Amino acid sequence: MSDTRCRRCLLRELAEGQELYESVKAYRAELPEDVRTTDAAFEARLERCRSCPYLNNATCMQCGCFVEIRAAKRDIHCPMGNW
Repeated sequence: MSDTRCRRCLLRELAEGQELYESVKAYRAELPEDVRTTDAAFEARLERCRSCPYLNNATCMQCGCFVEIRAAKRDIHCPMGNW
């Protein structure tokens, strides 16, 4: 049996993650502007996550979070210091 989990995928790229990703989008949209990362910063953070060896199936294997949730807030940072 082969392991078919996506090692470098984000929730928005996973077929089974679409409902959860919609929840993440709603969560981020509801954050106050002074708390929420800008769109550009959010995307830059996610690009750094995509190249990280600790990203596995939309989850950071260092802290256990979904990276889209962690990247949504300005005052939360990567546990590996990537952003």
